[in-house]
Amino acid sequence: MAKFFDEINNQHREFIEAQKIFFTASAPLDAEGHVNLSPKGMDSFRVLSPTSVAYMDINGSGNETSAHILENGRITIMFCAFYGPPNILRLYGKGQTVLPGSAQWDALSPLFHLPLSSRQIIVAEIDKVQTSCGFGVPYYEYTGERDQAIKWADNKGEEGIEKYQAEKNLRSMDGLPTAMFGKL
Repeated sequence: MAKFFDEINNQHREFIEAQKIFFTASAPLDAEGHVNLSPKGMDSFRVLSPTSVAYMDINGSGNETSAHILENGRITIMFCAFYGPPNILRLYGKGQTVLPGSAQWDALSPLFHLPLSSRQIIVAEIDKVQTSCGFGVPYYEYTGERDQAIKWADNKGEEGIEKYQAEKNLRSMDGLPTAMFGKL
C-alpha cells in the first residue's frame, strides 16, 4: 500500500543512502514529446534537507532531464530495494540545473566526488514522498561501479568534453534547450 509524506524523514534518508542506484524521470509539456527515464549511480545522490535533494549528473549522449526541468520543473526520483526488505521510494518535486561556475555549484560541488565526467548538478525541491511495497522488485547483487564514464572523460580531456557537450547536450531529443544552451 502506498503511503505519502510531505518530506523526507530519517527512515527515508537511511533507505536512500543505502541504495547504489536510483532513477530519474521527467517529461516535456508537449504530449508528443518523449518521457525520459534515466538510471544513476556512482554515489552521486545527496539529501540536503527534508525537502531538498541533489545529484551529480555526468556527461551523456543526451541531456533530457535538464531540458525538461528548464521547461516545466517537474522531476521524479525513484529508489527501489534490490536487497533487504522490499521497498520503493519516490520523490516528487521541482528541479533546477546547477552549472559549473555558478555560486550554487561552488556551494554544492564539495558534497560530491566530481570526476571530469561531471557536467551539472540537478537540485530538486521535494513536495511529496511516496513509499510502496516493492514486492515485485527482484533481488540483485551489487558488485561495483563501472568506470567507463571516467575513462571516457579522461581520454577526451576538458577540450574534448566541451566539444562533445556542444554537440550532444545543448538540446533534448525533442529540440528543447537545456540549461547548458548558451553557456558553452
